[in-house]
Amino acid sequence: MTKRSLRGRDMTVRMRGSVALGGLCLISFLVFLNASPAFSSPEEEPTFRLSEHLTLGIKTQRLIGSHTSYEFGNPEAPYQAPLSRLEFPLDSWWAGGELRVIFPRFSLGAEVLTNVPGDTDGRMKDSDWTDDDRPRVKTIYSEMLCRLQTSYAVGTDIDLKVSDWLCLPEWVDLRPVAGFRYQSLNLLVHDGAQYDLTGLSPPYHIVGNAIDFDQTYYQYFLGMRAGFDLGKYAGRLKLKKLAVRLQVDWAYVDGHNRDHHLLREGVRYTFEDTHGDAWHGLIGLEAGFTEHLSLALEGDFLAISTTGSHRFVNESFGVDEKWSNGVRVWSDQNSLSLKLRYAF
Repeated sequence: MTKRSLRGRDMTVRMRGSVALGGLCLISFLVFLNASPAFSSPEEEPTFRLSEHLTLGIKTQRLIGSHTSYEFGNPEAPYQAPLSRLEFPLDSWWAGGELRVIFPRFSLGAEVLTNVPGDTDGRMKDSDWTDDDRPRVKTIYSEMLCRLQTSYAVGTDIDLKVSDWLCLPEWVDLRPVAGFRYQSLNLLVHDGAQYDLTGLSPPYHIVGNAIDFDQTYYQYFLGMRAGFDLGKYAGRLKLKKLAVRLQVDWAYVDGHNRDHHLLREGVRYTFEDTHGDAWHGLIGLEAGFTEHLSLALEGDFLAISTTGSHRFVNESFGVDEKWSNGVRVWSDQNSLSLKLRYAF
């Protein structure tokens, strides 16, 4: 079995385990809610429509000023860090759908998005610091086009209404939220140029595919979600409802990279296994055109930062090394999205 197939099998096992654990936690929480008298007491209708039992939505999303990157240091003296840094642009279009089940006390939702395959805006940047006598001087720099191939973003969450327990105004809906996010990014770097910044060699033009890069992020998050009913302004705009929605959450992150340098001698792979955290925020404005149909405009940011280990494998030369000096994987993802939602 090849290294790639082994890697794919390990990633599949991790994903299945994560989904199973998340599902078990959600089921346990729902059982607790149904068993507890505090959650089964009759509830008044909330001010804005969070009492629908089921909503379906379609979503289109544009990533703006976004990237995912990684770097690693030299495992030998002078231990410069970084030794190499690769930055992949992510500005692209995504689309998908959501399903949400809403009860008087809590709600449970899921969302699946995939990208429109094609080149991202911007270029992939590859930088190296290879001069051991001048470890802080960048010596090699490359820029190439970056194609975001079929990729996925999946999320599930559950929230709990607590605003009435806290005696907040009726137009405020406050909810702790917990959930899981999964991202699978598949990028193919191609066609560009490499520059020797020392001036010893002329630019090298790269034609065709150069790097096949796969990345997954598993994010387990906790946070707060809030809604603010602006119903008193909805009538003036001839709307059925108007609400502002906010969310802030923190996540524990488990990240995995696979990088295949296609133009190097032999069969050269690098892998990163990292752990860290992420901060996520969302602000949205939802307008209801009818009792059932609404449109939401949302702005979203996600900042991921992880550290861990780097593994360098080239079976053709009997190379298999692993180290942690200067290993860092991070991503900044900013987006605007439109969501059309129908409530049953």
